[in-house]
Amino acid sequence: METDPVDKTPFPPGMVILVGAGPGDPELLTLGALKALQSADVVVLDALVSPEIIEMIPTQTEKIEAGKRGGGHHSAKQEDICNLLVKLAKENRRVVRLKGGDPFVFGRGGEEACRLVEENIPFRVIPGLTSGTAGPAYAGIPVTHRSVNANFAFITGHESPANTSGLTEDDSHPSRIDWEGVARTFPVIVLYMAMRNVDSVRKRMLAAGRSPDTPVALIRWATTPRQQTLITNLDRVSEDIKAVGMKPPAIMVIGKVVNFREVLKWFPDETLIPPPQ
Repeated sequence: METDPVDKTPFPPGMVILVGAGPGDPELLTLGALKALQSADVVVLDALVSPEIIEMIPTQTEKIEAGKRGGGHHSAKQEDICNLLVKLAKENRRVVRLKGGDPFVFGRGGEEACRLVEENIPFRVIPGLTSGTAGPAYAGIPVTHRSVNANFAFITGHESPANTSGLTEDDSHPSRIDWEGVARTFPVIVLYMAMRNVDSVRKRMLAAGRSPDTPVALIRWATTPRQQTLITNLDRVSEDIKAVGMKPPAIMVIGKVVNFREVLKWFPDETLIPPPQ
């Protein structure tokens, strides 16, 4: 006798679910994420959620934009986002905080969850596929290959000013990242939110001994029909980005795994941005 499947995503009023929307392709959205979106009263949107996934939210569901945009004029403050989640939950609504990628991978989901705990608000987390693996995969780049690396690093290229002055173009401020140690230890490095500080990353990698010929890939709007990929190397990455006018959001991959793209590129919707000759 068949029985109905057990609902593994209880969503009572007054709960917040931190949902990872994945990198953009709606086919990469998890079943749990889709179920949460279909059950929510209100969805608080991150700036990097793709339009294709936003279209999957029921039309009667309230949608509130509350995205971080690199500190720009229209960027929401994290404290305000946390306050909004608390307010909506205390109104006894079913709240989804929809975040690009995975909520706990450079997504500030940990900060939001801590605030919910402080307010005694029940919450759940539905992880999402992070762009640090999905983006390279859609560009034909495996982040690990036995002939190249036994480890790799996920690193943010945009550190929090609350804890450090972060990277600057003139390298005048310290960073929490041991760039020399990273360059020596990790054959493959995947950087999130690094577009503003690419030249600083380049200088630090070269100073730590990485070869100027080290392959580099920049993948913009990964996994979506807008995906753009630029293949270059560590020595000229900054000038090539400027020459082609590439803008964030983009994932940056440093290491010899980038070379596999020549035989593994498969995504038909991708646009290859040729660097200047």
